[in-house]
Amino acid sequence: MILPRRLPLAFVCLSSLACAFAPVVFSSTALAADTPRIPIEDFVRHATYSGAKISPNGDYLAMTVERGERHVLVVLRTKDLSPLKINELPDQKSVGQFYWTGPERLIFTASRRYGRFAAPAGTGEWFGVNADGSQPRPLVFYGTRDATQRGKTVGNEFFSLLDTLDDDDTNVLMTVAYPRSSEGAGIEVVSFDTYSGRRKTLARAPRPNCSMALDAKKAPRYAVCYDDEDAAGSYDTSAELHRLGDDGKWTLINSSKASGKLLQVIGTAPDGRVYASESDGKATSALGTIDTATGAFTTAFKDPVSDPAGYILSADRETILGVVTEAGVPKVTMIDEAHPDAALYASLAAAFPGQFVDFSSATRDGKKIVVSVSSDRNPGELYLYDRDTAKARFLMRGRKWLDPKDMASVKPIALTARDGLKLHGYLTVPKGSDGKNLPMIVNVHGGPMGPRDDWAFNWENQMFANRGYAVLNINYRGSGGFGKGFQDMAFGQWAEGIMNDIIDATRWTVQQGYADKDRICIYGGSFGGYASMMAPAREQGLFKCAFGYVGAYDAEIQMTKSDTSESEGGRRYLLRALGKSKAERDAMSPVNHAGKIKIPVYLAAGARDPRCPPENTEAMQKALIAAGNPPEGMIVQSGEMHGFYKEENNLKLYSEMLNFFARHIGGAPAK
Repeated sequence: MILPRRLPLAFVCLSSLACAFAPVVFSSTALAADTPRIPIEDFVRHATYSGAKISPNGDYLAMTVERGERHVLVVLRTKDLSPLKINELPDQKSVGQFYWTGPERLIFTASRRYGRFAAPAGTGEWFGVNADGSQPRPLVFYGTRDATQRGKTVGNEFFSLLDTLDDDDTNVLMTVAYPRSSEGAGIEVVSFDTYSGRRKTLARAPRPNCSMALDAKKAPRYAVCYDDEDAAGSYDTSAELHRLGDDGKWTLINSSKASGKLLQVIGTAPDGRVYASESDGKATSALGTIDTATGAFTTAFKDPVSDPAGYILSADRETILGVVTEAGVPKVTMIDEAHPDAALYASLAAAFPGQFVDFSSATRDGKKIVVSVSSDRNPGELYLYDRDTAKARFLMRGRKWLDPKDMASVKPIALTARDGLKLHGYLTVPKGSDGKNLPMIVNVHGGPMGPRDDWAFNWENQMFANRGYAVLNINYRGSGGFGKGFQDMAFGQWAEGIMNDIIDATRWTVQQGYADKDRICIYGGSFGGYASMMAPAREQGLFKCAFGYVGAYDAEIQMTKSDTSESEGGRRYLLRALGKSKAERDAMSPVNHAGKIKIPVYLAAGARDPRCPPENTEAMQKALIAAGNPPEGMIVQSGEMHGFYKEENNLKLYSEMLNFFARHIGGAPAK
């Protein structure tokens, strides 16, 4: 099983519940003749669902649904979308990942919501339940239980699903990670009973810090093992590929340190093809297959600009039909056009021009497929395609209260930075505007190494655009998706190279006539918060205001108080990213450049943020006060972490933010 990604449809509502998800038409005062002013509440409201999967026999549809401040697991009858069972966890835990393991059985994880910029943190617990709610079982948990449950209690082991085994409705395959030291964890593959929680070890990885992959017969066969330290003891990533023989012995197939090629197994198709990616550590990575005997890699696809951003999988969830690249608008390149599902995908995609289509899940026989559809304007909707009737039935929308017709368009852009580096990004243009001479918000993404901006629906940018702003997102050096070499350019370049990219992109929008040079503000979260302070310090006069959100403003705080600093690998990363000497770290910290920030500033942080602790924000506030430019406002929100999660806290945050921008560059205020 290849764990998925995402995918173009508009048909007729066939049930009363489906029709209830029809879009709401707003009648508030318009920005342009046909553009309603949408309440902030509608943008910060969480999506109705965050995942949906059809059962193996097609009788049920399971999805995680927002209820209060957590996700619950809802099982619907596919025929009419009537609810069958709602599964809710105690102690304010959310349902995390979930999987059908048979026609009637589900397993799922528990998680806690920790902020918008940090992924929900799994508690490590696993649960099993039947579609109708019968036979609920805790399968993996921590702490003390009675004698009948002790076999399910684990210490510091962490379980991850590897395969649901289509021919076995009771057992699944899991990987189990168990820490060996501060430097890594051992890995096992186990057969796992979804009713009793019993497990049996099938294979052990050849060394710590490995991911495991199966062959076509669902036997453990490959291990990709990672390191984050180079020969000099500095942070850098490398990998080894090992193959498990029928004799139970592991053989090293490839070492990126020796060969210069990082080779990673992605999964195995039913016909035995072993999919892999290959990277030279500089250019973009390629998708291909490897020879099962020698490990030799054969390229099937490689784009000169973009890494594979995802894959279009067939209904069996194991065959790769196409590769998605995202230098700009997502582009799908089919690599297995002979597969029967390739023609089906092409016809569905053609039915939804300008949108992105994916096979979200399917029945075991592949006759019913849940199809997801989304775009820059469409937050996402689901359809159920039936092969027997060749029809797609509308199921639901993720944000039924936001009408795609009222949303702004997102324009891919490309420019050349001052040192000749090609940069890609996106410009969100308010609906109903001519796209010229607009007030603009430069919205800088976090990271900086790895994350990136893309073309997908972004409720925050849509909210800004609905208030009349153009929004610039730039994939500066260090952003993911453009090759390891591009990503590694960010190390040691937070204050120089990356800021140059942001400044150059901002000036480019002015030169192209999109932005009014006298009405530009900068904003961002996490590293974006860092940039919202450092870019105005670097280029005085370019920005008229700055809003820093859960930012890292003091490198010494990051070195000593952030959760990144708690592991040896994390400390290596910080030293390479921020500077090995205190003098280097001081020079790149915005708190030491407060005197150069001459524009209005607003700051916001989560009081419990472990990634960029709120001490950063407090230090930035003190530095600005000392420099004679106290922030216009500051929020340190209790209970929130790396990015606010609660809707009421986001309503407060964005009301303050929009009013702040309106005061300084003249867009519409919050109300």
